[in-house]
Amino acid sequence: MSTFIDTNVLIRHLTGDPPDMAAAATRFLAEADDLLVVDLVIAEVVYVLESFYRVERARVAELIRSIVAFDAIRVQDEGLILRSIEIYEEHRIDYAEAYLCGCAEGTAGSSVASFDRPIDRVATIIRVEPRDY
Repeated sequence: MSTFIDTNVLIRHLTGDPPDMAAAATRFLAEADDLLVVDLVIAEVVYVLESFYRVERARVAELIRSIVAFDAIRVQDEGLILRSIEIYEEHRIDYAEAYLCGCAEGTAGSSVASFDRPIDRVATIIRVEPRDY
């Protein structure tokens, strides 16, 4: 049976804050066998690390990669998560947009409708502004 992991368990483990919850989270992760982290939780971990803990982008990317590599953890689409975090780190765009770009890359002939111009930094993506229609 799989156990779905909430954002707060990962945040406690990754930040050590607060110490008692962090210790419990780390013990739980070390002893668990089949943990599932959904894409939304990955996005939320990125957001919390950036906004609340002020973790630098490169370190956030490193921490997400460590989550994906953890033996007991499974993600829904490992390739998509790893590509999204690569786009996030390399092109310095928000994780949600990076994830959207990763999704579009995996779908032939796709574009991304967005007002967010930083998406243009990703050469593999065609951004379409809704006002262009």
